[in-house]
Amino acid sequence: MKTILFICTGNTCRSPMAEAICRHVMAGKDDLFIASAGVAAFEGAMPSMETIETLERMGISHEGLSSCLTAEMIRKASLVLGMTNSHVRAARALVEDDPDAIERIQPLDPKGELPDPIGMGQSTYDSLGDRLMTLIPERLEALMNEED
Repeated sequence: MKTILFICTGNTCRSPMAEAICRHVMAGKDDLFIASAGVAAFEGAMPSMETIETLERMGISHEGLSSCLTAEMIRKASLVLGMTNSHVRAARALVEDDPDAIERIQPLDPKGELPDPIGMGQSTYDSLGDRLMTLIPERLEALMNEED
């Protein structure tokens, strides 16, 4: 079974939205485990209300709570996708002694960063949701094809 792990800062906005969208997009793929974590998350926090609202507008549910990223999570993952370059660097620092794990940590968007929408209003979250709905299938197809 392959594990895809999305990471952001607090695991309440971007990464849980990416996790839920990925589950939706990859529905029916029984060989995938999809999760999210934050490089500076408080354990057990609810996703932001705006994140939930965006997902509901898209017809997607999400019931997860925040988790703090650990080296063990990274080592168990087939692919770790960071929202920003700083998330990628933070994750790589956790496994700096493991070149194989470092290689599996990639930016979700290789063309740029996905900025934190917190405090930016519902429309920013909705735009992020739309971007993730397009980006995730494209990126997973490209990265999964590299593995084969």
